[in-house]
Amino acid sequence: MRLISWNVNGLRAVLGKGFADFVAAESPDILCLQETKARPEQVPLPGALDGYHAFWNSAEKPGYSGVAVFSREAPLEVSMGFGMDEHDREGRVLTLEFSEFILVNVYTPNAQDELRRLDYRLRWDEVFRAHVTACARRKPLVFCGDLNVAHREIDLARPKENRRSPGFSDEERESFGKLLDAGFTDTFRHFHPDIAGAYSWWSYRGGARGRNVGWRIDYVGISSAHVDRIRSADILPHVHGSDHCPVGVVWG
Repeated sequence: MRLISWNVNGLRAVLGKGFADFVAAESPDILCLQETKARPEQVPLPGALDGYHAFWNSAEKPGYSGVAVFSREAPLEVSMGFGMDEHDREGRVLTLEFSEFILVNVYTPNAQDELRRLDYRLRWDEVFRAHVTACARRKPLVFCGDLNVAHREIDLARPKENRRSPGFSDEERESFGKLLDAGFTDTFRHFHPDIAGAYSWWSYRGGARGRNVGWRIDYVGISSAHVDRIRSADILPHVHGSDHCPVGVVWG
């Protein structure tokens, strides 16, 4: 089974930038999108997504945030958010239960400039960690999406300059470590523990992508007890259309 996760930074925008060709070429069994910035009725889906079951969680604020999942297999159950008003207004979580596993697609809040939203971000992390941990008690758990954190220095091009930047604060890195310690594995680092220069997001400024001055903030994680089911994990930097590129895994 092939799963791909991609922060598209606006689904309507990426439709005109080769999105349909990408889906047709990769033909994933499950496609998870973040930052869709749209409601389903606003998006004319391409034929490449015919045959997929579509699920959306859109933000209350128009043109903001949002996640979606497209799956060839129909899930047994789908839920949006955490059931907590503080965290469910921005359309950031979709949980799908299948017969053999549970999938959580997430777009984690950014701590923002000067870390002004850091306290909220850390509260969010705690609730997310509790959510996936509870789900993992029932079935193998896969989470994927834009986690908005570079965990280790190897996960961004300029760690010293970004020590207190949003996404690389000590607090956010420690929080992501707690998520892994709760029983989950970062699949990319499982297969590629020492690869540097492997990034999934680049600023639009200063030609950062062309110079590969980036960050790895998009992940696929799995319950550590089931990591041997993952056959490969990759990043697809050749795929353009967003400031992020897709990440994916194959398991079986």
